[in-house]
Amino acid sequence: MQKKTFTTALGDIAYWLSDSIDQGRPWAIFLPGLTADHRLFDEQIAYFQGRANYLVWDPPSHGASRPFPLEWTMNDLARWLRQICEHEGIDKPVLIGQSMGGYIAQAYMELFPESISGFVSIDSCPLQRRYFASWELWLLKRTKPLYLSIPWRLLILWGSAGCATSKYGKTLMKSMMEGYSKREYCDLADHGYRVVAEAVESERAFDIPCPALLICGTQDRAGSAKRYNREWARISGIPLLWVEGAGHNSNTDEPRAVNKAIEEFLQHRA
Repeated sequence: MQKKTFTTALGDIAYWLSDSIDQGRPWAIFLPGLTADHRLFDEQIAYFQGRANYLVWDPPSHGASRPFPLEWTMNDLARWLRQICEHEGIDKPVLIGQSMGGYIAQAYMELFPESISGFVSIDSCPLQRRYFASWELWLLKRTKPLYLSIPWRLLILWGSAGCATSKYGKTLMKSMMEGYSKREYCDLADHGYRVVAEAVESERAFDIPCPALLICGTQDRAGSAKRYNREWARISGIPLLWVEGAGHNSNTDEPRAVNKAIEEFLQHRA
């Protein structure tokens, strides 16, 4: 992959592109979840080499996109991603977001609805207010004291086991978590959850203006993700693929199933 950086007023954002770009192939943009980095999609990047053009980033304040102050909003993330796409000449990509990455994709679609050709949600949830109970939003804005109260080694153990069911997925999440200090990790998680809650509370439409696919692991234990996805599919009519045995990071637990679903989706967008 080609590593590049995009400079903003707050700091530099690291991102990676396909080694070779073929304009006859669809564009896939991979957006990792909160506290994860581009390595979350290693299995997808390897699979789609030669099958699609792709971009994957370390979101601001994550991985190689540090130092970066925790001053960003969901709209900021979406606008910076749009600016990167414009800089690279990426037109009508499919946005593929895992967890927080799916929220960023929804904000992107809200701001730039004509600029994308598809959306794949991996263990993410809708941003529309009607899906959330008030107590869930209250909790999202008050996670830091709980996280800080847990010993760091135990927090890493729980965090990695809570996100994945496979040995590979757990080891990868553990490695990504260990890239932070405990304080840095807790501050980042707290800020990210608050940003999600604030986006939901804005009560914007967050409609999906393009073909979409929902993917969720049957063993996803992150909050109410499975309930959200059931309701999201029921109300919106968007197809929902359950990935048997996978956890919250289903693309690391069952990459073959997820890659196949993404490939079939991309083929219809080409």
